[in-house]
Amino acid sequence: MQSEILANMVINKMFKENNAHLQQSFLTSLSYMNDAVNKKLINSWASVFYHIVFCGIKESIFSVLYCNDNGRPNFPVNILLSLEYIKHMFNYSDAELVEQFYFNYQISYALGIKNVGEINLAPGTLYEFRRRLYEYAAKNPEDGDLIFSQFIELTKEFAKKSDIEVNEQRMDSTMISANIKNAGRLALAYDVLVQAIKMLPEELVTEPLKEVMVEGYKNKLLYKCKTNQVESRLDEILDKCIIVSEIAKNKREIEELQGIKILERFIREQTEVDENTNERKVKENKDIKASSLQSAYDPDSTYRKKAKKTGKGYVVNIAETCNENNDVQLITDYEVKANIINDTEIAEERLPELKSNFDVTDLYVDGGYFSSTVEKVAESNEINMHYTDMTGKKPEDDSIHINEFEINEDNTVDKCPAGNTPLSTSYNPENNAITAHFSKEACANCEFRNQCCINEQVKSNKFSTTLESIAIQNKRDEIENDRQENNSKRTAIEGTNSELKRAHNLNTVMVLGIVKVSITTGLKITACNIKRFAKNAIQKITKNRLRRLVKG
Repeated sequence: MQSEILANMVINKMFKENNAHLQQSFLTSLSYMNDAVNKKLINSWASVFYHIVFCGIKESIFSVLYCNDNGRPNFPVNILLSLEYIKHMFNYSDAELVEQFYFNYQISYALGIKNVGEINLAPGTLYEFRRRLYEYAAKNPEDGDLIFSQFIELTKEFAKKSDIEVNEQRMDSTMISANIKNAGRLALAYDVLVQAIKMLPEELVTEPLKEVMVEGYKNKLLYKCKTNQVESRLDEILDKCIIVSEIAKNKREIEELQGIKILERFIREQTEVDENTNERKVKENKDIKASSLQSAYDPDSTYRKKAKKTGKGYVVNIAETCNENNDVQLITDYEVKANIINDTEIAEERLPELKSNFDVTDLYVDGGYFSSTVEKVAESNEINMHYTDMTGKKPEDDSIHINEFEINEDNTVDKCPAGNTPLSTSYNPENNAITAHFSKEACANCEFRNQCCINEQVKSNKFSTTLESIAIQNKRDEIENDRQENNSKRTAIEGTNSELKRAHNLNTVMVLGIVKVSITTGLKITACNIKRFAKNAIQKITKNRLRRLVKG
């Protein structure tokens, strides 16, 4: 009963905006500062942060996390969110962050606190704020990412203050690792089973299941297991998983528990029914899909191999400005997906967002983003796509390309590159296939015969292609003409991916589940933008001071 009352006290908070920082006190810690120290503070990142970031936070966006008219006022959202940004700017632990909040006056100033020690902050307040963010995002997947909404607001303000041209942008994706062990199938099966057993009421746990929870069972199962014993031990664990599944069946209060749901998914993905015995058996490794469960504790994580690298986790797709006249480039968009989602699917989703938020006209990407659907989405949003390369097999340089055949508005062939008219030609709208037949005599005497992509048949020679293949070849030709510019515009975004992983620890996100990973990634990316913007602003302040000295 007491715990329920405490829980309600935590939940019932009434939303109230924090405007106290706008009220100037007669005496503050600034009043006792040496003038030279005061000037250094005013010209530091803390001043830029306060005026642009802290004052730019729209607390009203976060009002949905709190009650309208019930409970005590919330701890200021602009302070909590700013602390999250600062945490990822300087890679503080939570304990370090709280200590810096109390005793680092630069941070106090950045948060609109003019006197050291003016506000008390309990670590639990930070955790409660994160919990509210996670739960709201999980329950409102369509509009629940409040961190992204605030990211867009701040980025637009940064671009405005820095005179950043946002119409030209580049896009890339990179894999990030989940905070999970790189476990084999046997270890994964054990974790799934143990988590599910813990979900069962004690009276339903049978003797075979109690053995699993005995100290030393894991050591015997995993670490003393020889290679030729793996299959039999995997069978043993999966048999026990099926026992748990049978116990939980038709018991709604148990079936709905997360650990049981994960166990049911694991059984579906790792086993199959034997047609002869009608019993479940373990699947071969080759039959396990990349989308299958990778961790008992992070069901959203998936497996992927990309560019000869393998990873268990997620993929983050980012876009950033790339106009060469910009003093600084800003990240303008991000999206976190299971890492089995390919670049074309992400591009289809993000192009309309980029157009809506920043009116993008030109986007520079690698060939992995090309598809006919992406081209259509780009065209409908008036975005010119610039590719640095194309996926798939490249035609020989001296060969006749399919787009050198003359094709009319009806998608039928008029002439071959040598000027020969086909005997017959047709177009199939169901698969967008174009076919043409040419006389064998005409082809035999053609100067391009050894270079042509035509196929010899008994009565005639056949040319066949699709509209998509033609579009791809046209795009290849376009890339060859603009390769140097496209490469120079796009390549730098790989440095941004490296910066996020190296300076902001995005390589492995220390949270579980795609909702938490998305929110944490958004905080890290916003922190990266803040550092870029603040550094550029301080450089401008320094340059202006030098100009005044020179003129003086």
